[in-house]
Amino acid sequence: MQVASYLKLSIAVALVTIALKTGAWWWTDSVSLAADALESLVNLAGAIFALAMVTVAAKPPDAEHPFGHHKAEYFSSGFEGVLIIAAGLGIIWASVHRLLDPQPVEGLGLGVALAIISSALNGGLAWAMLKKAREHRSMALEADARHLFTDVWTSAGVVLGLVGVMLTGWQWLDPLLAAVVALNILREGVHLVWKSSHGLMDQALDPEELQAVQQVLDRFAQAQHIRFDHIASRSAGQRRYLDLHMHMPASWSLGQAAAERNALERALMAAVPGLRASIQLLPSDVEAHFDDPQDEPILEKQA
Repeated sequence: MQVASYLKLSIAVALVTIALKTGAWWWTDSVSLAADALESLVNLAGAIFALAMVTVAAKPPDAEHPFGHHKAEYFSSGFEGVLIIAAGLGIIWASVHRLLDPQPVEGLGLGVALAIISSALNGGLAWAMLKKAREHRSMALEADARHLFTDVWTSAGVVLGLVGVMLTGWQWLDPLLAAVVALNILREGVHLVWKSSHGLMDQALDPEELQAVQQVLDRFAQAQHIRFDHIASRSAGQRRYLDLHMHMPASWSLGQAAAERNALERALMAAVPGLRASIQLLPSDVEAHFDDPQDEPILEKQA
């Protein structure tokens, strides 16, 4: 399945889990189950927005966006992070209210069973989505998968807490557990917002990808009388960009230089799928330096 198909499946599963968890909350009047249901509602909103952003990111380049729309996925990740933070704060508020005004919870057996079923659905889907997200480098799909994993841990904690209430009769365990769940939700939300902000600021390639690029450059430098400098990289959603200067003997013909450049470009794309390389050809006795990082390079022939 494609990324969009997984997000559509996530929407369907979110609707099912909302129904299950809302039924569990209505049956038990448990604030921790209410918190669990609220997080599934956030899952639904996040999956819908992620699907919209993935659709935008898949659009081809146009006159206004010549480099494509790949960064749209970062907006999805940031939006879902904000939703998670809002849900966490709401759960904390409800937990404090219940701690100050304790209420008995009943029918916990059915509530626990429904929570376990919904957790199993989310866990299976999250595992498949995270695997697909790493394969396609989809930030939106990864954010949705990690949120689902957070939901799984939330449900597991809720189930353990409610079992504790059933065994001890300590009603205060329910709101206390909900508060702990909320803190975990807040942590995940902050992580998603932080990661999204880094993507929007043109973060460099991952260390593993940079290592693969360097290995290709080393191989070409050893085989030919060429060298590389001014190497810069950035990530934009599923797309990777690389800029560099390729210095070669001034005696080379234009055809020979172009052939070597094309061979290098193909090797880089094979090493890092989704990479687009911008390679500037320069003679070996010409250096490029920058008076300002935002300016065009100034070419200077060595004496």
